[in-house]
Formats: sequence, structure tokens, C-alpha cells
Amino acid sequence: MSIEIFGKNILGFLLYIIIQLLIFNNIGISSLEIVPVFYLIFLIMLPIETPKWMLLISAFFMGLSIDIFSDTSGLNAFSTVLIAFLRPFVVQYLSPRGGYDTGTLPRIRIMGANWFIKYSGLLIFIHQFSYYFMENFGFEDFFYVFLKVIIGSIFTLILVILSQYIIFRK
Repeated sequence: MSIEIFGKNILGFLLYIIIQLLIFNNIGISSLEIVPVFYLIFLIMLPIETPKWMLLISAFFMGLSIDIFSDTSGLNAFSTVLIAFLRPFVVQYLSPRGGYDTGTLPRIRIMGANWFIKYSGLLIFIHQFSYYFMENFGFEDFFYVFLKVIIGSIFTLILVILSQYIIFRK
């Protein structure tokens, strides 16, 4: 990885955290207290061949940063590390017949809308599921928590798809 790409990733890492903390953490959707998870865009958009160790470290520090400023006791760190761990399996599961080309970026314009929605939707759902069920610390009120997972996943997926047309339009 060149120093220029590394610098862009560090800058993006910090920018996503700041935007999450200053804007999206202050947006509560409905009385369910659902917060759109904007910072997941960073992990979802990393190149396909990003080393697993880099995914895990990035996810941990990103989740920990959000936890520290949101007082969420490690919930974001746990959920982001979980999706960073599962991301290579999701990518492999959704792999096209010929595999991926070197340098492939998971973008809607490169991989197509169908692939991208499955890929990002699955990762977002896993994040939301692990976050809200760990927050509830069990399966009591299962349907209420599952409703939060579904609504949070939908809003975050819409946010990720919109980012494809606003941030990653090149």
C-alpha cells in the first residue's frame, strides 16, 4: 500500500468517525432510538483484497472511537470487529464465477446494484443484529429488538447506497 493510499485511508477513517459523532449520533429515528450507522461505509468500501488483519484493526479502532464518545460500552467495537471478521466470507460467498480482479473496489458502479445491495445489506444486518441484541443482552423482547434491527438496517443501507451516488460517484 502506497503512502498516498494509506494517508487517504487514515483521513477517511477520521472523517467518518467525526461525521458519525457530530451528525448521525444526534439523529434518532422514531421512538425506537435508532441511530443510522454512517461509519460502516468506511469498512464496506475498503478494497476487496484488504488484508484481514487490517480490516480487524481498523474495525476495532473505529468501533472503539465511536464507543468512547457515545458511551456505548464496547457495542460498536464488538459489532464492527464481527463484520470485519465476516467480510471476507461474505465477499467469497458473493464472488462472481471468475472471481474478483486485483484492485476491485466494492462499489455499486463496479459490481452492480444487485451484488452491492446483497454485500452491504448482509454486513449491515449482521452489525445491527449483533449491536441491538448485545445492547439488550439477550433475547427477551425479541420482536421489539428485531424491529429495531430491521429499521436500523434499512436506514443504514439507504445511507450506504446514497453514499455511492454522492461520495463515490467517480
